[in-house]
Amino acid sequence: MRHSAAIAWPDVIRRNLASFQRVEAPAGPRGAAVSVCVLDGDGDAARILVAKRVARGRNPGQWALPGGSLDAGESVVDGALRELAEEAGVSGVEVAGLLDDFVTDSGFVITPVVVLAPPGTTPQRDPAEIASLHEVALATLVEDDVPRWNGALLQMKVRHDMVIHAPTGALLYQFREVALLGRATRVAGFAQPDWTRA
Repeated sequence: MRHSAAIAWPDVIRRNLASFQRVEAPAGPRGAAVSVCVLDGDGDAARILVAKRVARGRNPGQWALPGGSLDAGESVVDGALRELAEEAGVSGVEVAGLLDDFVTDSGFVITPVVVLAPPGTTPQRDPAEIASLHEVALATLVEDDVPRWNGALLQMKVRHDMVIHAPTGALLYQFREVALLGRATRVAGFAQPDWTRA
């Protein structure tokens, strides 16, 4: 699927999320939140931010969205925005909406918060947690051949050297389907590779 370079993605995202009825998972002991951060939202300039984790700690070397565990008493939105600022140096964002909670095999309940960054935002990684930051064009994310299946495993091949599995791949897939394409798609229970279960 190819979209016109003139598409106003922020308007599309706001409209689609406003009509989306998200599914909340029962609160668990391990709450987490991530930001699906849209940069320079109009036309072909629109992209989302994807991080590669450092090769130590939780989820070493994995593709991820900026985010992490919630602090005691912290809301999912506050947690997502705090982590986005800490890990990627992005603040002053507009919250466009939330996607479904995703329960990981390791027991985390992850809430994806879709945010629109101010125009001209330049992310800056926290080297203690993020090995590298990457920007994926929304025009790429909606291409027909980006989501593919290897048996029960979803693979989001957003670049020749960037194949993203659940849980992050599931969150990106739902963002694509719901926020960008307006399809009420659910991803609960998408299979995770064994190596993502840290």
